Amino acid sequence: MIHSLFLINNAGDLFLEKHWKSVISRSVCDYFFEAREKAVEPDNVPPVIRTPHHYLINIYREKIFFVSVIQTEVPPLFVIEFLHRVAETFQDYFGECSESTIKDNVVIVYELLEEMLDNGFPLATESNILKELIRPPTILRSMVNTITGSSNVGETLPTGQLSTIPWRRAGVKYTNNEAYFDVVEEIDAILDKSGTTVFAEIQGVIDACVKLSGMPDLTLSFMNPRLLDDVSFHPCVRYKRWESERVISFVPPDGNFQLMSYHISAQNLVAIPVYVKQNISFFETGSSGRLDITVGPKQTMGKTVEGLVVTVHMPKVVLSANLNATQGTYNYDPVTKILVWDIGKLNPQKLPNLKGSLSLQSGAPKPEENPSLNIDLKIQQLAISGLKVNRLDMYGEKYKPFKGVKYVTKAGKFQFIRSAIFLSDKSYRIATLCTISLIF
Repeated sequence: MIHSLFLINNAGDLFLEKHWKSVISRSVCDYFFEAREKAVEPDNVPPVIRTPHHYLINIYREKIFFVSVIQTEVPPLFVIEFLHRVAETFQDYFGECSESTIKDNVVIVYELLEEMLDNGFPLATESNILKELIRPPTILRSMVNTITGSSNVGETLPTGQLSTIPWRRAGVKYTNNEAYFDVVEEIDAILDKSGTTVFAEIQGVIDACVKLSGMPDLTLSFMNPRLLDDVSFHPCVRYKRWESERVISFVPPDGNFQLMSYHISAQNLVAIPVYVKQNISFFETGSSGRLDITVGPKQTMGKTVEGLVVTVHMPKVVLSANLNATQGTYNYDPVTKILVWDIGKLNPQKLPNLKGSLSLQSGAPKPEENPSLNIDLKIQQLAISGLKVNRLDMYGEKYKPFKGVKYVTKAGKFQFIRSAIFLSDKSYRIATLCTISLIF
């Protein structure tokens, strides 16, 4: 299925490659570089790129492009899911998935890729199974390996591979037994200049960190499970019970894993947390323009908006910006033509405003395109869709674990556009991860 994998950073440098079936020349990535140049942002690179002899399927994670090379037609989502598993495995092993970390642990990276794919097909993708095959790096283990010449490869077959529960290793023991769940919601939204929602929906996941001894059998229930559409579960979940009772019953893997993902398509459930008043205009005569932007809270349920950042992609003829910000700081890059206004915490009593003049290239015609605005934000202790975990019960073990769930909110991109006629050429996304600590 997957012949090769290339890792490429934001600067376009290919810093790691792995081949399974046959060695494919790096020149195949030229098609990817062409698509990257056409995209305004890294997130806008097409996930599937067709070439005369191959298909390039890629994802963008932590400022790294994971580009896989396919020679025959396969379900693209299957490959995309595997690439996300690779990135998550690196995150779990090394603490972060970055270029420097991957380079520092290049030997373990190659060992992991060799175990995760067998002749191009996924083999072992569960973190707890991989950790028995390839031991995670530690300072002490690295020193011992350097002195003795040994490696991190395990000497025995993982116990989970021989059981009816392959995602959980046998004989797990912890001094402190605990289970935590994070509800993460991502909202895709498009809003026009007046603030009217053109499109909005929620994509959510529930991430789990379960450290329980023995072989526990867990049951997770919701107060309002009917909100969920298009649910996708980890293989550990008993799907028939979910269909009949709307309860998640499962024997969990050991450690971190994604329990489920879901989709909420009801647009009336998507709360828009902020509004934007914008006026960006360019004069017919003279090489100048005006900019006036004000941001305020809309549907925050009394919570504070934090980490507020406004990003504007200016037309190419804009040379500089002379602005005054009532709150926060701004920076305009004349090379990338990107204006970034870092507001910070939003004060409802004194709304932040950015106002001033724009200098245009002399003799250049008036820009035809109207710049759009991207907004990043964080809102603590706010659930967007209203999904609530009711309780977590455990069977099969006698101890009483410490249990908790939290809804963490973290915005990705929230885009305001000047006119809906520009929608066909752009992709828009607002990520919202909502967080409230709740102890059962």
